[in-house]
Order: sequence, then structure tokens, then C-alpha cells
Amino acid sequence: MRAGLGADQRAATSIEYGLIAALISLACIIAFTTLGLNLSDIFMTISNALG
Repeated sequence: MRAGLGADQRAATSIEYGLIAALISLACIIAFTTLGLNLSDIFMTISNALG
């Protein structure tokens, strides 16, 4: 017999970990995209200065 409706928290914990992983992934994608655009500008500036 089950102890109660709220007794099994494993599914809720898995969902919370999934949400945390999704938010961290989104933050990484935004940071890498911003960094990539900045690196592109830097290399373009160097290329123009040398050429």
C-alpha cells in the first residue's frame, strides 16, 4: 500500500534537475554566441590592420 500521494519525490526531483540543466545550457549558448561575435570583430579588426 502506498504511503500517500506526495511520498514519491523521485519524479519531481528528476524534473527539477532537467529544468536546471536546460537553464544552464541556455545560459551557455547565449554566452558562447556573444563571445563568438566579439571574437569575430576582434579578428576582423586585426585582419584590417594587417592588410
